[in-house]
Amino acid sequence: MRYIGLDLGTRTLGISMSDITRTIASSFKTIRFPEAEYDTLIEPLQAIVEEYQVGKIILGLPKNMNNSIGDRALTTLEFKALLEEKIKLEVVMQDERLSTVEATNYLLEADLSRKKRKDKVDAVAANIILQTYLDKEREENNNGRKNDF
Repeated sequence: MRYIGLDLGTRTLGISMSDITRTIASSFKTIRFPEAEYDTLIEPLQAIVEEYQVGKIILGLPKNMNNSIGDRALTTLEFKALLEEKIKLEVVMQDERLSTVEATNYLLEADLSRKKRKDKVDAVAANIILQTYLDKEREENNNGRKNDF
């Protein structure tokens, strides 16, 4: 079972996907859609969920730097409810503060042109969101294990 990570923007949705062991996240794709028409994302996401046997969705929550919930975060929470209603999978919110900044920095270090960075930044941000969640989940699972020696 895989997980997908989502970075929701006003006109783009960055998508990343885990490997089947849920150890490594990889950038998958970016979907462009008409501004604020989030319902148009359900069909392509459902196809990805079915094709890749996705078991959980990790959605980036864009909190403000002071940890408050602003307009973008409220929109993202509404999208979470839409995903849960239509796709019928658990959707986990993952703090995504600075993920786009971090993604842009990775792409700058890779010396990509401005156009290539623009095309890839959302999927890379989704990758950061998902990898953060996978690492946290793995750490929680390891802390819960008992050593038998």
